[in-house]
Amino acid sequence: MYADLYEQLDALLERDGPVLVAIDGYCASGKTTLAQKLSEKYDCNVFHMDDFFLQPQQRTPERFAQPGGNVDYERFHQEVLQSLRRGTTFSYRCFDCSQMQMGDTITVQPKKLNIIEGSYSQHPYFGDVYDCRVFLTISEVTQRERILQRPAFLHQRFFEEWIPMEQQYFETFSIGPQSHLILTSE
Repeated sequence: MYADLYEQLDALLERDGPVLVAIDGYCASGKTTLAQKLSEKYDCNVFHMDDFFLQPQQRTPERFAQPGGNVDYERFHQEVLQSLRRGTTFSYRCFDCSQMQMGDTITVQPKKLNIIEGSYSQHPYFGDVYDCRVFLTISEVTQRERILQRPAFLHQRFFEEWIPMEQQYFETFSIGPQSHLILTSE
């Protein structure tokens, strides 16, 4: 399933400079799992868009009405993407949704390959920064089965809030069609 991706990454790693890969796609489609597989195969950094959810003061009706507004894309751009391009050690803080506050500080050492996984990782605010953009799809049946395996208190939010917000983002910005690779989760 990932042979085309591995082939693209191997070719990109032959070039000079850092390689940035975005893995975007539907809830429960395997974005985090794929990023983990890549980190086991390659010596790379992995960044999770879930660490950049909005802080309480950013959670306004206007922000949530924006396609892709569910994530602090400005902070991600400033703290991670710009730092990756410089190729130096840097730090950022993760937002802890369970505490609704900033959490741990992560220090990042420069590596050739950098994987950014999660919904909204291909937000157009970032511009054309990625060397490879991957989009993961999943059937509605499999997606529902996987979500129902997650903590029950999150189910309603997935189905009534997060999935519709992602769908709006995908459609508004044509995320799937603009990706280099589209992979279907089994």
